[in-house]
Amino acid sequence: MRFAKGHGTENDFVILPDPDGLLELDPTTVAALCDRRAGIGGDGVLRVVRTSALLKTETLAESARSAERSEWFMDYRNADGSLAEMCGNGIRVFARYLVMAGLLETDTVDIGTRAGARSVTVEPDGQVTVDMGVARRLGEGRARIGGGELVGERVSVGNPHLACPVEAPVSGLDLSVAPEVDPGQFPDGANIEVFREAAPGTLEMRVHERGSGETRSCGTGIVAVAAAATSPGEGATWRVRVPGGECTVFLDADGVRLRGPAVIVAEGEAHLR
Repeated sequence: MRFAKGHGTENDFVILPDPDGLLELDPTTVAALCDRRAGIGGDGVLRVVRTSALLKTETLAESARSAERSEWFMDYRNADGSLAEMCGNGIRVFARYLVMAGLLETDTVDIGTRAGARSVTVEPDGQVTVDMGVARRLGEGRARIGGGELVGERVSVGNPHLACPVEAPVSGLDLSVAPEVDPGQFPDGANIEVFREAAPGTLEMRVHERGSGETRSCGTGIVAVAAAATSPGEGATWRVRVPGGECTVFLDADGVRLRGPAVIVAEGEAHLR
């Protein structure tokens, strides 16, 4: 099995080139690939597949039908093998891989995801900008963590988030255990972010991702906290610091754009038993 390894602000992924859709990715195989001791190691798997090949075996939800017009589809799996609708860091790494592999002839491409098509621009300085669509604020939500309760804003970025503002530095919170959420609010689980405004225009954030645990960064989570920190109906630009680096979020009337680095660090061949 050929693979590449990449990361966006240290949110890392195993990349599997499978343009014709021949790989059978079951949860056990994904978990083995993402195992940091017995596998390659990663927060998730990005299968690089042509949308036409994916559609031979999968029917997209109505909300994702815009992806059917894209040549390439980001088939994203969490580290436990579960499917995810969208990944903001992953899609930047996906685009970087397309460029490196000679599969992309232009700087801008529409990439299919289970949240719909997303426009991505690969920039000369190594940064990648993705149009994340609209971040929908859905009202107050709650989660229990470490015996305490967090209150935040439910935000949909194609996948579900609970963005929780805190006053103390985010480094002091224990996110090693999955927070408990209300299944009525989050029937499919959620990514839980804790954030605070560290300086004017700058947020700091940590995240526990469903299916992956605490990660060094989460692109959709970065967008979620930026949306939660912005007054409804207003535009804003936020720098968001995560343990793995920094991204910039631009919010305006047309939606949200996420800009940050994307790096391919290795290529090779995996031998799974």
